[in-house]
Amino acid sequence: MAPLDAESAQARILSAAGELFYEHGFHAVGIDLIIERAGVAKATLYRHFRTKDDLIAAYLGVADTRFWAWFDRALVPTAAPADALTGLFDAVGELASSPSCLGCTFQVSAAEFPDRSHPGHAVALAHKDAVRTRLRDLAEAAGADRPEDLADGLLLIMDGAFAATRMYGPDNPGRRAGDAARAVIVAHTGARSASGPSRRRAR
Repeated sequence: MAPLDAESAQARILSAAGELFYEHGFHAVGIDLIIERAGVAKATLYRHFRTKDDLIAAYLGVADTRFWAWFDRALVPTAAPADALTGLFDAVGELASSPSCLGCTFQVSAAEFPDRSHPGHAVALAHKDAVRTRLRDLAEAAGADRPEDLADGLLLIMDGAFAATRMYGPDNPGRRAGDAARAVIVAHTGARSASGPSRRRAR
């Protein structure tokens, strides 16, 4: 077999580590398991990532990019602001009830690395701060009387849905995230058009 070039080796390491971290958490996954899954030598891994913490931070960076791609796809650009916001949480419910969803990797990272100076916690906190800011902007566009309060409530619904996914599996209370968010959005905006039934969940 021809040797891997640097770019493909790094991609394989990140892919293997990402799958293992997402499924098992960070502390439970050792370097030896990652190199076995990636099919690379230990020296190759350390050539690209000096420490396991560097690999964790790189994986969380990839996870952040994927999250925002999903987030942007979930927003319907032609919808009224309040409806776009409720549609986002219908999408949260769909994701939370998907067999491929194992919860929020940033919650796991913050829990496993409580020291805020650790890269795993720092990257996770930056991600959640960005989500909070984006929700606040969407809440303001939807006409919320207190955008910060609405954004914080919606973040709790989102994080609760993902936590329920990890706890219960696909059949979990998180599938109702759209209905919970809709009630909170209506309370803050009076946007009654947002109070209709949730979108049909993807099968």
